[in-house]
Amino acid sequence: MHAQSRRSGHVRAGERAYARLREDVLDGVLAPGAVLAEVDQSQRLGVSRTPVREAFARLVAEGLARPLAGRGLVVAPLDVEGLDHLYDLREALEVKAARLAAVRRDAGTFERFALAFAAAPRLLDSEAGLDRYYALSAEFDAAVDAAVANPWLQQALDSVRTHLVRIRRLARHDPARLRAAAAEHQLIAEAIAAGDADLAAHAVHVHLHRSRTHFGARVGEQPQREEVGA
Repeated sequence: MHAQSRRSGHVRAGERAYARLREDVLDGVLAPGAVLAEVDQSQRLGVSRTPVREAFARLVAEGLARPLAGRGLVVAPLDVEGLDHLYDLREALEVKAARLAAVRRDAGTFERFALAFAAAPRLLDSEAGLDRYYALSAEFDAAVDAAVANPWLQQALDSVRTHLVRIRRLARHDPARLRAAAAEHQLIAEAIAAGDADLAAHAVHVHLHRSRTHFGARVGEQPQREEVGA
């Protein structure tokens, strides 16, 4: 019983360490390029080095951390090349998803999203409103996934969205880009609601082109730090 209890406690510590480290990477608390040291992070999180080491391995598997020769791990940098690779994959997946959603959708669901995105600009003047806007975007993604009903495509999209969280943080206080994005999402929702697969695919293409251009400029401005701990 004691051995089982210790294993259970170790698993819980590992999950807590992973969840906290992942959240800190996505939120920018652990900045791109920051060195991830086992000792520093175990002290910061109040756990032993073993669960931290296991959490690091999961971050590497997700592409959120990478090895740095002679210095352990660093938080994966945000760079223009990586952004281009991500958007190449994102476009292939999201254009296909939009086409399938337009064929398989519940029209009423996406009509409601179109109305919600039309009203979204009024949310952008407060922190609470921004949180609601991002929640609306996540709900829209979930509705597209449900309409597509392809678990393999959803799994691939989930992987891409993990990295988009880091990039979208750069736009959190850029109301002009967020207003434009809301209008772009409104058009995507309208096209899906109307069952127009070609228009939905084109609207996604335009949205991603503008998003890639905007974030490419922003990522290019970001310093890539290398620091011990955090």
